[in-house]
Amino acid sequence: MLATIHSLGVKGIGGYAVTVESFVSNGLFNFDIVGLPDAAVKEARERVRAAIKSNGFKFPVSRVTVNLAPADTKKAGTVYDLPIMLGILAATGIIKQPKADCAFIGELSLTGELRPVYGALPMAIAASREGIKHLFVPADNAEEAAFADGISVYPVSNVSELVSHIRGEFLIKPMPKTELKAEDICYPDFADVKGQENVKRAMEIAAAGGHNILLVGPPGAGKSMMSKRLPGILPDMTRDEMLKCTEIYSVAGLTGKSNPIIAQRPFRAPHHTVSPAALSGGGTTPRPGEISLAHNGVLFLDELPEFRKDVLEVLRQPLEDGEVTVSRVAGSATYPSNFMLVCAMNPCKCGWYGHPSGRCRCSSNEVRAYHSRISGPLLDRIDIIVEAPALEYEELKNRTPSESTAEIKNRVNAARQAQQKRFENTKIGSNADMDTKALNKYCMLTPECEELMHQAFDKMGLTARSYDRILRVARTIADLEGSEEIDAMHIAEAIQYRTYDFRENNA
Repeated sequence: MLATIHSLGVKGIGGYAVTVESFVSNGLFNFDIVGLPDAAVKEARERVRAAIKSNGFKFPVSRVTVNLAPADTKKAGTVYDLPIMLGILAATGIIKQPKADCAFIGELSLTGELRPVYGALPMAIAASREGIKHLFVPADNAEEAAFADGISVYPVSNVSELVSHIRGEFLIKPMPKTELKAEDICYPDFADVKGQENVKRAMEIAAAGGHNILLVGPPGAGKSMMSKRLPGILPDMTRDEMLKCTEIYSVAGLTGKSNPIIAQRPFRAPHHTVSPAALSGGGTTPRPGEISLAHNGVLFLDELPEFRKDVLEVLRQPLEDGEVTVSRVAGSATYPSNFMLVCAMNPCKCGWYGHPSGRCRCSSNEVRAYHSRISGPLLDRIDIIVEAPALEYEELKNRTPSESTAEIKNRVNAARQAQQKRFENTKIGSNADMDTKALNKYCMLTPECEELMHQAFDKMGLTARSYDRILRVARTIADLEGSEEIDAMHIAEAIQYRTYDFRENNA
């Protein structure tokens, strides 16, 4: 007898429909799973058999064939345990076949308890898109899956509970919908940072336009301290941003019952020993890496020159395209990676190059070698480079609190609102995302600004990419000032953030 159960799978961060066909026929006992299953799917045979027997049902002593369609797509994980079990029970007449608008996902324990699976939200969104009205998931995944629109999610704790529901003996109540809203997170306050007003200004501009920023300064200047406070001045996440981030974290296995939704902007700070695969994503079955986990948030690279060169070069394509494609033997997957890159570095290996105290003993060749670890193409993709000088004693002893995070965030929000209005009904999210067409439309320059840019282009040896980045930063500075037009002061300040000359410091 044949039974068909609807289920789902995940590829990249997108879900897709899977049909589980179970056929029980006469013959010697055999239990086969076909349809390109990986090792975890094949092992479902033992889990399913034990779960059926543990709950008092009879496992068929005959030939059992389970097909996972589409058969040409690799199936991975333990998500198919539950639909395989239901298919066998339906094929042997123990339960009636569920309706066509029902789908099932979940991992089984040997006792029939349901354990959580990865990718619950992407699969729930795919189920809604495929016309599924009722989705049955492990109880620990229910709150996450319930954020999908147009579908009822049922939390299932164990097999006997689900069988009772299908038989109509005991009905499982659907998970109530929860409104998505940004979490009120208490971030460290910029008021704690003494001095460094120029760096705070640069970080405000970076947050307002979504620009990449590099802080250069000696140890103890506050580079890491300020970088960790940056998420506090970023705008609250929108519903779409929360859902997209949650999809990525769900596929990576970083969501659960205690954190079903990602409601604050991610801040990822990988150690400088990170590998290229950990940064970009990978594994036998491709999983998101740090640059995707930082989507819609911040990727912070402390001690930038200490990262391996091949690791840093991984960043180049995602910084331009806002996505990364990971190819492995098991297949390829494309993950979004639209993040703010925030970097910090010392001016030399010892950290004190150029300090008035004369503490630095690095030779010019050593300084040159230290700076050469960062390629020109990568530096060209950084919008703002700002120096964080060592603090003077007078600044340290000053007890007057600096401007707070809340005050800075108010200005950033106002600038972002102006950008949202400007880019309404387009795919552009912030000034940093403007393409050539948008630059030509929204970054018109006066003759005075044109002359200033011409001089900077010739004297600083700018590239076409850095020219565009100066325009984007100038547009953000104008937005912070509430100005519709870009004037010479905005251009001058934007140019100033490109004046840190690594060649000069290598001399």
